[in-house]
Amino acid sequence: MLFGIDLDLSTGLIILLVITIFTVCAFEFVNGFHDTANAVATVIYTGTLRPIPAVIWSGLMNFAGVMASGYIFGMGVAMKIAALLPVEALMGQDLYHSIAMIMSVLLGAIVWNLGTWYLGIPCSSSHTLIGSLIGVGLIFSFLPENLENTGVNWAEAIKIGESLLFSPAFGFSMAIGLMFILRMSVRNKKIFKEPESGTTPPWWIRIILILTCTMVSFFHGSNDGQKGVGLLLIALLVFLPLKFALSPDFAPATAVESLEKIQTALASTKMTYPEIRKTSETINQLKNDILAHDAENVKERLSLRKRFSLLKKNLETLLDVPNVIPNRDNRSLIKSEIKTISSYTTYVPTWSVVIISLSLGIGTMIGWKRIVVTIGEKIGKRHMTYAEGATAELIASSTIGLASGLGLPVSTTHVLSSGVAGAMVASKGVKNLQGGTIKSIAIAWLLTLPVTILLSGGLYLLLRQLI
Repeated sequence: MLFGIDLDLSTGLIILLVITIFTVCAFEFVNGFHDTANAVATVIYTGTLRPIPAVIWSGLMNFAGVMASGYIFGMGVAMKIAALLPVEALMGQDLYHSIAMIMSVLLGAIVWNLGTWYLGIPCSSSHTLIGSLIGVGLIFSFLPENLENTGVNWAEAIKIGESLLFSPAFGFSMAIGLMFILRMSVRNKKIFKEPESGTTPPWWIRIILILTCTMVSFFHGSNDGQKGVGLLLIALLVFLPLKFALSPDFAPATAVESLEKIQTALASTKMTYPEIRKTSETINQLKNDILAHDAENVKERLSLRKRFSLLKKNLETLLDVPNVIPNRDNRSLIKSEIKTISSYTTYVPTWSVVIISLSLGIGTMIGWKRIVVTIGEKIGKRHMTYAEGATAELIASSTIGLASGLGLPVSTTHVLSSGVAGAMVASKGVKNLQGGTIKSIAIAWLLTLPVTILLSGGLYLLLRQLI
């Protein structure tokens, strides 16, 4: 038994499962200390908090962010990460090849994160993870045993890519705008001057900086922590598909009742619309299959999981088509029942959130100094001011919080680094930035996807032969 789960696995597979879970935690641990600087650099370099209390507080807030994310934002980010790979196809292939795929994603991401951390280059763990997932997905798409011709979920990859691309530009421009507003509205010009060595900010600035540090740490946990949860879900689905293909709360009678409510709402709409008729027929077949399915048959459970996901997408598409479902009550009912059927395929065990929270929180307290020095000293040509620190963190926390609410993975590193750069540009123009550091960050940003794609893809081909 592991985390309260009865494991119907051989000793060898149990060992591999434990190793896989440990590796997921290792990725999240590295993510923690790699991205810690994003929250603590500003409070340390403005003299608001000393380094050790700052990283301990940041670690606790990262832990809290992961634990609270399911209640505040839902697990949309985790589901998007899990959806990047064709999970149903993975569970249908050789188990050891699926294990090789998961380990390749994790090891590729960890290696690149450690390399950029060692060099003190702020690099996105999210960017790294996406590249690793794409790498193994591409290799899988060309393998002969891939009978369904599945691979990377490009629709989700493009959405995530857009959020990763847009968020740094948003952070940079918003930081410039906020600095302009502060200069126009704040009379106390001390916040725009470099802090004197050994001094602390005025109490009100200190409160603002501590609050923004807290917000960045919390929202970083809520977004990046879910990425670890998503990876852990992929592992659990591969090792234990019978237990995790559908939620433990899945009850055939309740599911059929939800589907009948949807059908009733659809029946009062424009049934002449082709997709309405098609969806209604799909629901009829799904109801029959739910009642007839064998709860001990892995293939049938996986089939239901896939069909629930497809039905959810179809219904959401129908809701977006103007005038097809005009009745407000029917729309509300369908939206409510979509949440019910979604819950069958988005189950996240509590213990998985706890161990990811611990991994991220503890990682946050270790190895922070390299990236902190880069953000605090090497992005700009001079010391960070109080206003610049508060601006960068306020923009970063609000951007990451918004992304978590929308279920979009974003890069805390890129958002905050671009916020720092934007705030400093707003003070004295582009000449205030250190060209060498900006160049290193840009090169790492450009190289992350191709390097991690090649790294994880190569590891996958190698591990397939070894495991």
